[in-house]
Amino acid sequence: MIRVLIADDQHLVRAGLSALLGAEDDIEVVGVARDGTEALAMARDMRPDVACLDIRMPGRNGIEVARELCAPDADPQVPVLVLTTFDLDDYVFGALEAGASGFLLKDAPPEAIGHAVRQVAAGRGTIDQTLTRRILQEFVHRRRLQPVTARRAEDLLTPREQEILLLLAQGMSNDDIARALVVEVSTVKSHLARMLPKLGVQSRLQAVVWAYQNHVVTV
Repeated sequence: MIRVLIADDQHLVRAGLSALLGAEDDIEVVGVARDGTEALAMARDMRPDVACLDIRMPGRNGIEVARELCAPDADPQVPVLVLTTFDLDDYVFGALEAGASGFLLKDAPPEAIGHAVRQVAAGRGTIDQTLTRRILQEFVHRRRLQPVTARRAEDLLTPREQEILLLLAQGMSNDDIARALVVEVSTVKSHLARMLPKLGVQSRLQAVVWAYQNHVVTV
């Protein structure tokens, strides 16, 4: 059962998402927050598998909450799916840079929201398909590169970590990578835990963006 926390400042949205996700056989809504501060408190108390956050909330917004929940030293560290009515670039990039694992517009089909929750819970990144190419192209062409360049990464990453990075960029989950490399899933997770700090990123999705940005793989 996937345990989900929902945070949104609009009552109707909270109620709608709770009803939608709660109707799924494999999803349980364990908390509903009205703002970012309440979401953080609930996340620490309930330790959900996924936090579904709105971006624009009073007090602490969704990006600030994501930054705290997705930090390497966060306790608990909770994967974040951002659900918003806004597809402005600043919001999209802000959410990704904060460590969010997914970004979905609220006008997505109901089945897409449940699918996105499952993807994030399984350790896969997910982005609204209308935004994917725009995001990749923006990161690829940004003038400011991440501190770790592709050439430097060759020295920092072990051969196995480089293999995992390439498979990650192909959209593979931890289970997929484990099967491809004939290793345990726990081994893949251990390699990821060591690889992400080396690249200067906080999430699997940021690692994929880094790979495209530094031309390790191409669009």
